Amino acid sequence: MKLLVTRPEPGASATASRLAAMGHDPVLLPCLAVTPLPPRLPPHPAALVVTSGQAVPALPARLHGVPVFCVGDATAVKLRAAGFTRVESAHGDAVALTKLIVARNVPGLHVLAVGERHGQKLAADLRAAGISVLRRRVYKVAKLKNMPDAVRAALAAGEFDGALFYSAETARAFSQLRPPGTGAMQAYALSQNVAKGLQELPWAAIHVGQAPTEADLMALLA
Repeated sequence: MKLLVTRPEPGASATASRLAAMGHDPVLLPCLAVTPLPPRLPPHPAALVVTSGQAVPALPARLHGVPVFCVGDATAVKLRAAGFTRVESAHGDAVALTKLIVARNVPGLHVLAVGERHGQKLAADLRAAGISVLRRRVYKVAKLKNMPDAVRAALAAGEFDGALFYSAETARAFSQLRPPGTGAMQAYALSQNVAKGLQELPWAAIHVGQAPTEADLMALLA
C-alpha cells in the first residue's frame, strides 16, 4: 500500500523504514516540527512524568536514575535508549498514566515534562489525586502550514491507500491542511483520542489500534 506518514521527525523516518520492510510504499509528510527547549528542571525531583517521546532529548543525563512514568511503550523504549534506568509504562493513555502514578505513590515532587500547551489536564488530575506536580515545557511544536504540491496532487489523484496518525495534534494539523482525496483512503490511528482529530475529514474508514502502541498500529496493516 502507498501510505502517508504524518508524524514528526525523527519518528517519521523510523516508521517509514518499518513500513518499507513490510512491503509498503511510505511517503513522509511530517505535519509537526518539534524543537527542544532548554529545560528548567529542579535538581532532585522524586520522579519524571513523560507523555511523549518528543520530550526525551531535552531531559538531562543527571536524571537517568530517577523513576520515570510514561504513557506508552514506544516512549519507554526511547527513555531506556537515552539512558534512563527506572522507566515504567502505563501501556495506555493519560488516564492510565494517572492511575499508574497514583498507585506507585512515589513521595515528593513529580516533574511533568511536556510540550507547549500540553499537560494541563494531566497535571490537574494528578494534583487532585494528591500528587505534587511541577509542569515544565521541554519542547515546542510548529504545525505544517502548507502541504507540498506533489503530495497534494497525489492525494487528489487518489494515489494513496491510507495515512498513519500517531497523535491527536498531528491528526488535527493534517485536517487543517484540508487535504483532498481522503474519502477514498483508510486512516490508521494510534488511539481513539487520535481518531477524534480526524473526524472533520471524510475517510473510507478510520481504524484504531487495539492498544496505543506502534506494534498494534502496524498490525492494522497486516
